[in-house]
Amino acid sequence: MPAVETSALVPVLQTAVSPMVLISGVGLLLLTMTNRLGRIVDRTRALAARVRQPDGDEKEAAQAQLRILAERARIMRRSIALSGFCVLFAAVLVISLFVTSVAGVDIPWLYAACFVLSMVSLIASLVEFIRDVNMSLEPVALEVGEEWEKKPTRRARRRSLR
Repeated sequence: MPAVETSALVPVLQTAVSPMVLISGVGLLLLTMTNRLGRIVDRTRALAARVRQPDGDEKEAAQAQLRILAERARIMRRSIALSGFCVLFAAVLVISLFVTSVAGVDIPWLYAACFVLSMVSLIASLVEFIRDVNMSLEPVALEVGEEWEKKPTRRARRRSLR
């Protein structure tokens, strides 16, 4: 097999930059998601300790919050997994660009498939992430009660801005 000239790899390197930037960005997103999952786990442990106590008044509210937190944990696990698949497909794209370039083969359907799978995984991950963000307010509403649902008046909003 003839050696590949460096000048032939330069366009491949330029093409591979975009997926590498995607990998970096998703890495930061993964960091955020794992931090959120850690917060969910910490809050779950604190509520589980409260549920084990014999005091019955807070027990039902804590159990309701635990159910919501369990669903949030499942959502975040899916979101993290989908982000991981996004990175995986982007890495496969970069590797396939280099391997096919060195081998002198062009497989555009492979590049397209890896890119589309990466983007679909990222979109699905972000949808799950947004679901978690929206769901994160439900336990707060349970804990705070009716005051959480009341909309502030204009006067109260102006006072809070001062």
